[in-house]
Amino acid sequence: MTNQNIKRIGFCCKFSEFDSKKGVVSVPNLNTGGTTITWLNKQKREVAEQKLWDTLQQNITHTYNLVKKVGSLDPELRMVRLTSDMLTAYTHDNWSYFYKRPDVIARLEQLFAGVGNLAREKDVRVSFHPGQFCVLASVSEAIVNKSIEEFEYHADMARYMGYGKKFQDIKINVHIGGKAGPAGIRAALKRLTPEARNSITIENDEFSWGLDASLELADCTPLVLDIHHHFISTGEYIKATDERIKKVIDSWRGVRPAIHYAMSREDLLVNHSTTTLPNLSTLLEDGFKKQKLRAHSDFMWSNAVNDWAHTHWSWADVQVEAKGKNLASFKLHEQWNKNEILQ
Repeated sequence: MTNQNIKRIGFCCKFSEFDSKKGVVSVPNLNTGGTTITWLNKQKREVAEQKLWDTLQQNITHTYNLVKKVGSLDPELRMVRLTSDMLTAYTHDNWSYFYKRPDVIARLEQLFAGVGNLAREKDVRVSFHPGQFCVLASVSEAIVNKSIEEFEYHADMARYMGYGKKFQDIKINVHIGGKAGPAGIRAALKRLTPEARNSITIENDEFSWGLDASLELADCTPLVLDIHHHFISTGEYIKATDERIKKVIDSWRGVRPAIHYAMSREDLLVNHSTTTLPNLSTLLEDGFKKQKLRAHSDFMWSNAVNDWAHTHWSWADVQVEAKGKNLASFKLHEQWNKNEILQ
C-alpha cells in the first residue's frame, strides 16, 4: 500500500520524451512491445513460443525500468498505469497454454516480483485498466466468461507482483459497459478470485452507465470518478463538495481514491479560450459531436479546466489520460504546485 498522505498525479502506460524534430516520442527501454496473433499463428510452434518467451522477458524488464524511473520522480508524481500488453496472447485460445507451463510461470513470478518489490520500495502507485472489450456486465454469457478471463489476466500480473493480498493495494479498473448494468457487475464479482475482487474498481462512462449507475455499486467496489466522462455525459463540472463525491470516497473504505482526468482535444477546440470553461450545451449547438469531444487531448491545454480539476486533487490521486503521457502530467503537476504556492 502506497503512502496515503501523499497526493499524486499519474500517467498512463507509456513514458515519453520530447524530440525537437519528431515531437513526443516513446522511450524504448521504458516501454513494451510485442507481436501479433497473426504472426504467431503463421510460425512453427517452437518459433512462436520463443518469441513469446523473449517478449515477456523484455516487456517485464522494461516495466521494471519504467517503475524505477517513476520511483525517481517527485513523490507526488509516483503513480503510473501499467500497460495491458505485457504478456502477448495470454488469454488467446491458441496460446494461453504457454503461460501455464511451469517454467514460464516460474519466470513470470521471478520477473514480476522484482517489479512489485521495486514499486513498494519506491512508493509508486501502480494500476491496470483492461480494454473496452472487457465487459463484465454483458448480457452474453460467452462475453462475460471471456471478460472474466481477461480481468483475471490482469489479476495474475498483479498477483505475480505481490498485489491483491489486501483491499486496493492495486487498482484494476473497468467500465460497467454491458447492458446488464450494475446487476451484471454484482453477478461477475462473485466469480472473481479474491485477488481480483481486492483490486477491481468501477469507472463511470460517457454514454451508457454514468456516475449515478456507478454509485449503485458503492457498497461492493471502489468507484473511479472520471471527471471528463462525467462532463461529456452531463455537461456538469462536478464540485469536490458534491454529496456524490462523499459516496465515491466512502466506497474506497479508507484508501485514498483515484480519479481519471482528461479534456477534449486542443486541435478540436482550437479557438477556445484557455481561461474559460467549455460549455457542453454551447459546443453541441455549434455542431460539435460528443464522440469527438470525448477524445483525449495531447496536453492539458485549458487552464480553466485545470483549475477546476485541481479542486479534486484534495481528495483523490489524479490519473491523467492524455496523448502526451508523462509530459502532460508533469506539466499539470507544475501548474498545480504553482497554484498552491499562490494560494
